[in-house]
Amino acid sequence: MKKIEAIIKPFKLDEAKESLAKAGIQGLTVSEVKGFGRQKGHTELYRGAEYVVDFLPKLKLEIVVGDDETEKVVLALQESCHTGKIGDGKIFILPVEDAIRIRTGEHGDTAVNAN
Repeated sequence: MKKIEAIIKPFKLDEAKESLAKAGIQGLTVSEVKGFGRQKGHTELYRGAEYVVDFLPKLKLEIVVGDDETEKVVLALQESCHTGKIGDGKIFILPVEDAIRIRTGEHGDTAVNAN
């Protein structure tokens, strides 16, 4: 199993969700996060004073899938979250040792698949 973490622009959430649904992915966790990469934030004017916004609002998507579904999830996220502009985000793929469904006690792939 793999855990896919994607940091995306907030306005891309609906497109990402639809793309993942088309790919057959049913489970998704979304968190509001702040951060920066190459963008290094930006400056804004507020009441005539300029100030630096270091941490930009982003969304973090977390999806756990079987190894065989990893590539289609990554492709769905790349296609749906791409704008071609700086700050589109990143996708991280991490190994998952085990997953347990609390309700039934199922382990592994059966714990993350729909039932």
